[in-house]
Amino acid sequence: MTPTPGPAVQDGPAERGRPAEQDGPLAHERGDEDGGATARPPLLRELALVTALFLVYKLGRLFANGHETRAFRNADRVWDAERAIHLPDEGTIQQLLLHAEPLVRAANTYYAAVHFPATLVFLVWLYLRRPAHYVWSRRVLAVVTAAALALHLLMPLAPPRMLAAGGLVDTARVYGPSVYGATPETDSMANQFAAMPSLHFGWALMVAIGLIAATRSRWRVLWLLHPLLTLLVIVGTANHYWLDALAAAAILGLALLAVRAPGRRTAPPPVPRTLGTAPLPVGALR
Repeated sequence: MTPTPGPAVQDGPAERGRPAEQDGPLAHERGDEDGGATARPPLLRELALVTALFLVYKLGRLFANGHETRAFRNADRVWDAERAIHLPDEGTIQQLLLHAEPLVRAANTYYAAVHFPATLVFLVWLYLRRPAHYVWSRRVLAVVTAAALALHLLMPLAPPRMLAAGGLVDTARVYGPSVYGATPETDSMANQFAAMPSLHFGWALMVAIGLIAATRSRWRVLWLLHPLLTLLVIVGTANHYWLDALAAAAILGLALLAVRAPGRRTAPPPVPRTLGTAPLPVGALR
């Protein structure tokens, strides 16, 4: 006996030209590129937090002033250590800048004007476009800055431009522009004995890493030019030793291990195609 055909199979959402995974409450929440629906932190709270962190850092640097003897003794040790492990002489990079006055002025301007604005633009862009990466980057920068402040207090260090043994030129004082006072004693805005680690390099490296992680362009690796250029500038202007940058990179590496990066949310499994509500007759399954 021929079995009676059952009811026609009803088309599910996928059969009507609409992907089934678009249905559901998360369909409209894919604002971040990592696929997650990350809530953007309250703006006023973030402004207050970032401002407070900046003020604590500036005040902490001022508390580190007044240790000239220790700072110069540590500078001699750092200089000797670099020569012992055969790091390049900072003067080699400086001589490249001193070949042309516009070049050394551009390096001084980069040192003075790019550090804070670039980091601020980086955070603002992440806040508006990649909230999950913003929270991650802000936490990493906070850890790096706090660790750097602690090291500045524990190990005051005179920069190479102040070290007679180095024979380097204070390019900011000679050519301008300069962000420091004429002497450390008259500088009430910054601690000139806080060379290690270099937050110029540490922040620049985090900006590059954060942008590489938050974007998907095939050219995003070019963001590494920012910390590379920063490294050449801080060494060539005699504001930092090579070891200052290495210390900043090590601290950043530890901070990246300590702060959990935003995970990539996997796509929800496709909804299986339904066969309607009416069961098929027993004979149709043979």
